[in-house]
Formats: sequence, structure tokens, C-alpha cells
Amino acid sequence: MRREPRAKRTRRLALTVQVASRSAHLPSPRQLRRWARAALAQDAEVTLRIVSQTEGRRLNREFRGRDYPTNVLTFAYSDQRPLAGDIVLCAPVVRREARVQQRSLTAHYAHLVVHGLLHLQGYDHQRAAEARRMQSLESEIVTQLGYPDPNATLA
Repeated sequence: MRREPRAKRTRRLALTVQVASRSAHLPSPRQLRRWARAALAQDAEVTLRIVSQTEGRRLNREFRGRDYPTNVLTFAYSDQRPLAGDIVLCAPVVRREARVQQRSLTAHYAHLVVHGLLHLQGYDHQRAAEARRMQSLESEIVTQLGYPDPNATLA
């Protein structure tokens, strides 16, 4: 998939934020919107839901057949314009990963929002070439947002 050049036109983003987790230190809706908008190459209608470990595990099991909570899940509902979909972030997993990877929680949330938005736009990381392309875009977007390159230690 080719990335559209970043034009000066602002992408329209209809973002709904749902918080279904009691985790502390969650990003603000303003931060979430900023990160999502940075990753958009086209207009989109997105629900971003922050969930508990229980809900994250249930969703991963139900939709991916994996019985554990994962950091981010993306559900694309249409490849029409505007894009439509849900992005689910599991707060306890995000917090644990940030600690283990010695990254700030805010930077890790920014990376995962960008990651989810790229998935929504059709990017994937199932094959090596796709993974390199997606990681390159993630790195570009996240560093432009002012955070460290999330893929720097993955090489």
C-alpha cells in the first residue's frame, strides 16, 4: 500500500473516545485526537476505546482466537471513504509494556494509537516488507510528534 503524500489539507476526524478502564494516567482526549490525526492520510470516523485487561482478553479471544489481552486491536468497518473503525487499547497491557520497554507511558500510547490508525488504513505487518514499511511510517509519525522512535530498539 502506498502512503498518500501529506498535503496541507487537514484530514477530517470524527473521534469518539470511550474509557472502560479504571487505570490511572490515561491520555487525554485531546492527546488521543492529536496522535490519531497525525497518522491519518484520509478522513476517518473512529471510536477509540480504552479497556481493562478482562475486556481486552475477551475481545482478543473472540475476534482473533488468542486467549490473552493484547495492547491494541483495530477493527476496520469499511474501506470506503471516510474510513470507519474502532481501535481498542488495553490500558494494563500498555502500562506494563511501557515499563518493560523503559518508555514513557505517554510515548507508548502515542505509538499504539498511530499503530492502530495505520492498521485502519490498510497497513499490516504480517510479511517482512509490510512490517518494515509500517514501522518506518510509525517511526516517522511518532518522532514528528516529539517522542522517541518506538522501533529504534527493534532493529
